[in-house]
Amino acid sequence: MIRLQADFIPGLAPEAPADSTLVNAANEIAELKTLSFDDLVERLAQSAVNFAINLAIAIAVFYAGRFIIRKIYRLISTIFVRRKIDKSLATFVLSLVNIVLYFILIVTVIGILGIETTSFLAIFASAGVAVGMALSGTLQNFAGGVLILLLKPYKIGDYIEVQGYAGTVREIQIFHTIITTYDNKSISIPNGGLSTGSVNNWSREAYRRVTWTVSISYGDNVDDARKAILDMFAADERIEETAAASGDGMEVVGETADSLKSGRHTDVGDTVAVQSQDDDVDYEVVSGELPAEPEHRSWLDRILHRHRAAKAALQTRERRQEEALKLLIPKPDHSPKVVVDNLGESSVDLQVRAWTKTGEYWNVYYYYNEKFYNELPAHGIHFPFPQMDVHLDK
Repeated sequence: MIRLQADFIPGLAPEAPADSTLVNAANEIAELKTLSFDDLVERLAQSAVNFAINLAIAIAVFYAGRFIIRKIYRLISTIFVRRKIDKSLATFVLSLVNIVLYFILIVTVIGILGIETTSFLAIFASAGVAVGMALSGTLQNFAGGVLILLLKPYKIGDYIEVQGYAGTVREIQIFHTIITTYDNKSISIPNGGLSTGSVNNWSREAYRRVTWTVSISYGDNVDDARKAILDMFAADERIEETAAASGDGMEVVGETADSLKSGRHTDVGDTVAVQSQDDDVDYEVVSGELPAEPEHRSWLDRILHRHRAAKAALQTRERRQEEALKLLIPKPDHSPKVVVDNLGESSVDLQVRAWTKTGEYWNVYYYYNEKFYNELPAHGIHFPFPQMDVHLDK
């Protein structure tokens, strides 16, 4: 056994022919034939003891490795939670790390048992190529999962509509995305189709427009119906009344509030005005020359001063580009609207539009369906039935 292991050590054994394994096996068989019965039993006992020791070591390594893998899994999961990594990316990375670590553990255990890992890896690579060709769709789903995590068309917790299904995203796995429908059905959708197809993400925007069609009778006053509906919306805090969504509470023109409060300078010729809604303080920097630098300043202070100046100039340039882009994109009008949409055969159809937060969409929709029915008749509004006038000739 020692001689056979030494043959595989580079530099100690001469070059062997291609069929060296068969020659060594034949030599072993010939050597066994020359052994006595006692020597044969002793060798078999020694081999059994060595195999038992290797098996015990392999079992110990397997359980120790599994313990270490679980610890690494929990450590990475804790780091993701503390760093507030996106849950979709965290789930994908954790599942991938788990598979890779268990594969390394299995290869290590096989090597301890005495099986050549190089041959095993070669067989696994060949089998991987064959399986990869047979499971090309699965590899496409894997690539789709990577694209979803990079491009982020949706994330865990979003309500999406895709491939005829609508539901809340619960998990983004390596090959599938699991969504839960409104009636609590769990559906797994392959990532390949999700990465290349159309995805309607209802949760991506903060506000959604709710639309109703209210039919009133001919002869009813449209202005009265409009006023009654708008009065309902005005008394409801869930309905947006502004022309656009509210801002972040601070508007900066010419310089950021942080740089002003920290005493950093601005570019020459810039006029800065900051209005804060949190505190009634207005900061204003009048355009002028930059203050002169002190004569005695260390090289580190000079480098930091230049870094701050370059950073401030870059922030000013980016802010101006964002402001120019906002001027090109019109702000949406979120005020409620009631318009005449259609003059039907038996009714005047009013289209009612209002904006609300995405999470309140269905609550608002069903609430006003009932509210229109209950309260509009009190304002002299009638809901018509289909009518047909029949004229008989005498």
